Amino acid sequence: MLKKNIVALFSALLLSSLLTACNTTRGVGEDISAGGRAIQRSAQ
Repeated sequence: MLKKNIVALFSALLLSSLLTACNTTRGVGEDISAGGRAIQRSAQ
């Protein structure tokens, strides 16, 4: 019983960290894109 609880807890922690990493990566990509657009506008 304890082993199943530990596996379930570990799985939940792993899944939540993966989802958080996806959101963080997407946010960084959006920031870089916004920076690139700002540079393009200033160069025109």
